Amino acid sequence: MRRTSMQLAAAVLAGGLAVTACGSLQLGAAAVTGQGRITSAALTSQVANLNSAYATDKRKGVSPQRSRGQEPQQVLTWLLTFQVFDKLAAQHGINVTTAQVQQQLAGLQAQAAQQKVNTAAYVSAAGAVPPDLVPQIGRYFAILSAFENRLDGGKQPTAQAAQTALQARVAHAQCLAAKDLSINVNPQYGAYDYSTFSVVPAQSNLAAASTIGPSASPSASASAKPRLTPPC
Repeated sequence: MRRTSMQLAAAVLAGGLAVTACGSLQLGAAAVTGQGRITSAALTSQVANLNSAYATDKRKGVSPQRSRGQEPQQVLTWLLTFQVFDKLAAQHGINVTTAQVQQQLAGLQAQAAQQKVNTAAYVSAAGAVPPDLVPQIGRYFAILSAFENRLDGGKQPTAQAAQTALQARVAHAQCLAAKDLSINVNPQYGAYDYSTFSVVPAQSNLAAASTIGPSASPSASASAKPRLTPPC
C-alpha cells in the first residue's frame, strides 16, 4: 500500500468528523445526495452495528478512540465519504478491481495485526467504522490510492512538502466531488462540513459560530468553525 495512502488512512481512522444541512429532505432520509438517499433506518442499523462492535472490543480490552455520543454523525460521515469517492472515481475515470480492494484490506489487516487485534476491532475502535462496512473501506482506500497514482505518476513522494501538496490536490478533487453530489444532511443529525468532509452534531455546529476561521484538519477541535459551503 502506498505510503501517502497509509498516512491518509491513519488520519481518517484517527481524525474528527463534521456536517451541514439545508433545504428539504425526503421522508425517512438521514441524508440525500446525487446518488440517492441514505435512509434513517440504514443509518440506525449501522450505528447499532458499531455499538455492538464497541461492546465486543471492550470485552477484549480495546477502547474506542473516537468521541462517544457522536456515533450517528461518525457513521453518516463514512456513508457519505463512500459516495463522494465513488463520484470522484467516476469523474476521473478510475475503475478499481477486486484485487486492488483486497490489497487495501490486506494492508488494514496487517495494521490491525500490529496492534494485536482483528480488522473489525481495528476499524471500529480506531475509526468508528461499523465492521459491516469493511469492504467499503477497502474500496475507498483503493480509489484513493489509484487517484494518488494518477496525480503523482506513481512516484510516491517522501518529502513532507510533496506529500502535503499531493494531499491538497486530493482534497480539492474530493471537494469538487462532494459539491457535485449536492449533499443535504437531515438537521436531526447535523450538517456537512466541507473543511473536514465530515458530519458534526448540530449543537457543535451552533457552538462553532462564535469561533474564528474554519478548520482544515480532520483532527481539529470540534470548536473550529465549520465550512458549510464548498470552497472549491
